[in-house]
Amino acid sequence: MDDRLIEVEVAYARPERQVIVRIKMTTPATIEQAIKASGILDQFPEIDPLIGVGLFGHQLPLETQLQGGDRVEIYRPLMIDPREARRARALRK
Repeated sequence: MDDRLIEVEVAYARPERQVIVRIKMTTPATIEQAIKASGILDQFPEIDPLIGVGLFGHQLPLETQLQGGDRVEIYRPLMIDPREARRARALRK
């Protein structure tokens, strides 16, 4: 077992509010553990980590091991399919 201390960030954003929480964790640590330790679920009870989480824009499983300096991102569900959004914008032009 490694048992060293690392610092990671947990980020979540809504259109009107963005939060980044820095925490220190003992390794080995997972994305899921970081989300729980950050307290962000208390601030945003609507979060469902099963929708999607990742590191630096790459979606990954909750069991992914973290390294120092990682930023855990919690994703929100898409409100509209990106292809539909492009199509709608093209029709307005």
